[in-house]
Amino acid sequence: MTTNFKQLAEQYKHELLDKVVPFWLDKSQDTQYGGYFTCLERDGSVFDTDKFVWLQGREVWMFATLYNKVEKRQEWLDCAIQGAEFLKKNGHDGQLNWYFALDREGHPLVEPYNIFSYTFAVIAFGQLSLATGNNEYADIAKRTFDIVLSKVDNPKGKWNKAAPGARALKSFALPMILCNVALEIEPLLDPDFMRRTIDTCIHEVMDVFYRPELGLIVEHLGTDGQLVDCFDGRLLNPGHAIEAMWFIMDLGKRLGRQDLIDKAVQIALNEAEYGWDKQYGGIFYFMDRLGRPCQQLEWDQKLWWVHIETLITMLKGYQLTGNAKCLEWFERVHEYVWNHFADPEHPEWFGYLNRRGEVLLPLKGGKWKGCFHVPRGLFQCWQILEDLAGRT
Repeated sequence: MTTNFKQLAEQYKHELLDKVVPFWLDKSQDTQYGGYFTCLERDGSVFDTDKFVWLQGREVWMFATLYNKVEKRQEWLDCAIQGAEFLKKNGHDGQLNWYFALDREGHPLVEPYNIFSYTFAVIAFGQLSLATGNNEYADIAKRTFDIVLSKVDNPKGKWNKAAPGARALKSFALPMILCNVALEIEPLLDPDFMRRTIDTCIHEVMDVFYRPELGLIVEHLGTDGQLVDCFDGRLLNPGHAIEAMWFIMDLGKRLGRQDLIDKAVQIALNEAEYGWDKQYGGIFYFMDRLGRPCQQLEWDQKLWWVHIETLITMLKGYQLTGNAKCLEWFERVHEYVWNHFADPEHPEWFGYLNRRGEVLLPLKGGKWKGCFHVPRGLFQCWQILEDLAGRT
């Protein structure tokens, strides 16, 4: 098959600008109290009005990014600003400790325990400060980033449920997300500080959590950097690892390090091969590195974000290295995604499929799915495909 990059670029662009973005613009904005509804049924009708701070931050970031990188559409900027103002007023305790969940009006429901409420506030206010030139937004982003870095060794702090002196594990999720966050707000950071932060993140992802003896990335390690034989210690999340590799590729490009890009591509290919369901297609959600039963009952589900992030990673890998295996994987996952996650009747995509690829939940947004992976993935793929089309 000869890949038609121009045609594919149009497909991704059309899906983003004509279907997915208008869906969130029209269906998710709370014009009465501010912020966004994320619990949306298949047709976009609201089924729950609670607001999850990390998803609010993601939507602010998405619309600010569209405004900054696609087109200066006022409706996009207005959408981002109203969400940011809702977060500024209601999303934290006054000290930039960001709650996890709020009710519709903005009263806190869940205390600040989740580090991702913080990380997405950073990129939301960072991106919006670039769009508006608003110094207050830049200040919120920088101060929140400082808090995130101060929590690296104990992300949940006093909300940690582990018993005193219990088995101590560190998680891949935080250094992984910091690879992306640091690049997102680079214009706001001191260059030396930025470089040190990036070096630390790259080291953690590529030298600590990546295990050459497995050829894979593990989700948790002992604080001494050793593998641990327990549920969490055996846990693999192929989608997480694959997503992290396009963050690393972006850093490799930023730093002019082809070695880093090449290593990220190889890890991504390993992860896709390992995580692909040979029987039904698609990539497993969770796996156990020793082949033991997973504790997560949803281990064999096929999730939207896993596959969309794989599209980005494989396309970026091909763009930066020309590795034909990346293009083969992109084509395989592209076919799976458009056949299973894209909704032929309504805009936005399904999020949750069973192992056989049948829709489990017809919702378009919920507590964990918002205006983020689908539009970000469509945007990234469109941009890369356009670049590839321009080369041929």
